This record gives sequence, structure tokens and C-alpha cells, in this order.
Amino acid sequence: MSLPSFIDMYKGLIALPSISAIDKRLDQSNKAVIETLAAWCSELGFTVEITELENGPGKFNLLAKREPLSGPSSAGGLMLAGHTDTVPYDESRWNSDPFTLSQKDNKLFGLGSIDMKGFFAFVIEAIKAFEHKDQTAPILILATADEETTMAGAQQIAKHQQLKPDYCVIGEPTDMVPVFTHKGHMSSAIRITGRSGHSSDPERGLNAIEIMHNVMTKLLHLKEELKNKYSIEHFAVPYPTMNLGHIHGGDNANRICGCCELHIDIRPLPGLSIIELQQMLLAATQPINDQYPGSVDVIDLHEPIPAFNEQPDAGLVKLAEKISGQTAVAVNYCTEAPFLQQLGCETLVMGPGSIQQAHQPDEHLAMEKIKPSQQMITELIRRCCFTEKQKASE
Repeated sequence: MSLPSFIDMYKGLIALPSISAIDKRLDQSNKAVIETLAAWCSELGFTVEITELENGPGKFNLLAKREPLSGPSSAGGLMLAGHTDTVPYDESRWNSDPFTLSQKDNKLFGLGSIDMKGFFAFVIEAIKAFEHKDQTAPILILATADEETTMAGAQQIAKHQQLKPDYCVIGEPTDMVPVFTHKGHMSSAIRITGRSGHSSDPERGLNAIEIMHNVMTKLLHLKEELKNKYSIEHFAVPYPTMNLGHIHGGDNANRICGCCELHIDIRPLPGLSIIELQQMLLAATQPINDQYPGSVDVIDLHEPIPAFNEQPDAGLVKLAEKISGQTAVAVNYCTEAPFLQQLGCETLVMGPGSIQQAHQPDEHLAMEKIKPSQQMITELIRRCCFTEKQKASE
């Protein structure tokens, strides 16, 4: 088999639906995307390992590795990582078929065009430009499942005992600006269980909405505490944020509300652990639970994602800054970086496309960005895997 052209690779990946969603009616397997990437990697001389997620039937990770031709099998090298899933889409808000790569106004449109199937086309195209005989360090390609929901794919890879790259670059859309740190993400449900009854006799029930009012007061105090206690100047929003995003409860005006639930979103800074944050949340709600025993439950809506931080003077960060001509930055969104960093590698987030297009209708890549992005990715691979190791970060 001969490898497709860059645009044909792009088309092929976009054409394979791989939506991740908590709603099982929308959730899809990523197997076809993984098998396509596996075939391309094999054509380039990679050894390919495909693994089904332990708790995700029908969801797969791909780990491909190509060793230098000279010398024994080795650890180290560069891992280029990305996720193969996309978010769901609203067909009524798209002006083209999300699964057909289309070109208009000097843009490439398609679901996953920048978040982030397209990154794999850039990586394969870059590796095609090199002779295998000139390779001096391992090249690894990691393609994960379910980043858009549970990040279970990255969490499973983080447990891989034999995987020890020197460097990891995650190709999320940053417009090729290096990202050395980002906030975490924690979504929790605060569930109040009261006691329903007829509204004409309030004392015979326990109104969950009224209890929730007291809980929300405590949460807003915690929100201010987080803002005043923690700060890192690298971030545009320098403090941890809390958003009270969704609430529902009760069923009728003439019934005492028996259950009320609030969903909140917290974005912790590096240095504020998930465990510490969970303890703060429980401490904030404990007085209400003491007053109304057993009425308040705090439930994780998904596995919390810790914040990520790489040293700004790390070799990989400095190399990416030199190649991109951009100073590394901090961002408020989160990625798989904190899990992949657990492999012990210097880790960075940098990829083609703008984060402003992520999760948006008519997601697209500006075509004028293709050539410079390709040059940067190619140079990154060259410096890490086709140059003597001691010169890679010079």
C-alpha cells in the first residue's frame, strides 16, 4: 500500500465518525480511525500495538513505535500524541456535512479538522519526509480514545510500564503556540434529598430547594476563597474558577420539593490537587449536612482531571519556543497532558488550528496555516529523532 497524500489522509480521517458522548445514543466506537492510522503507521515501518480500553468496550488506543535502524531497541525518543474522538455535533448549525472534508474561503471544514484528527495527518506527512536510515531516536505515535468524555484512553496509557519516551507533544489546537501549563477540570453534582409533601403544610416536608439555597451560599463563599487564596500570573484568569452551571429540582408549585441537584464546574490551578479541592467542597457543605443529616451528597460527574505543569525552562519547551518563534503560554482549558506526563517525559501541548474552532459548528483549519504548521512539526521531529540527542535542544 502507498500512503495517501496529506489532503487524502485528512479526508479519510474526517470521514470516519468517532463521537464520544456520555449519552450512549450518541457514543460511537473509534475502531475505524485506529485501524486506518495503524495501516499508515505500518507502511512507515512502525510496530503497532492496539489495545481495547479496560472499561470501554469498542474503544481503542493505538501506540505505534519506530526504532532507529542502527543500535538495539531503546527507550526515549519523541511521542506525538492525540485523541481520535470528537464531540457530538448539531447538524442544523453546520453549513456542510461534518464528515466530508470540504474547502471554502481558504478553509478546510470538517468535524475533527482541528480537534484533533487532523494532527495525525500532519504527523504522518512529516515522517514521510525522512529516511528511516537517518533516524537516531525512537518515534512514537499515540492515538487515544474518549478524550472528550472520560480521558480513559490517556489514563490507561499512563499505566504502561514499558513506555518511557523522553518527550511528549500533544497536538491539541494551539495555533502552534507551545503550552507548558494548564488548569484542571472537576465537575460535581450537589444533590439535596429532602422530603416531599403538600405545600399547604410545609412542616410535614423538607424542601430541597430551600436547603440548596443554603448550600449555594456556602459554595459562593468557597468560590471567593479560591479566588483570593490561589493565583498564578501566567494564566489569563489567574485564579481557580467555580461555575454554578445547571440546577433542577421539584415538579409542581403545590408540592414541597423532595430533590434538587446542582452541577458545578471547578478549574483548579497547578499546585491545587484534586484531593484538596474535593476536601474543600465537602467542608463547605458539611454544616448543611450537620443541620439536615443525610441531605447533601457530593458526586463526581466524571473522573476529575488534574492541572498540568511543565517547567518553563525544560528542554522541550525551549525547543518548541525556538521552532515556533512563540513564547510558551498557560491556558485555561485542559488536555490529556497530566496523564501522559506520568510516563516521566517532558510534556508540551502544541498543534495546528485554533482552539476557538474547537467544539464549534463549521469547525475548520485555515489553509494558510498548513504549510507553516507542517514545517514546525517536521522540524520538531527532526530535532528530537534525527539529530544527536545532545544537540536536540540546542
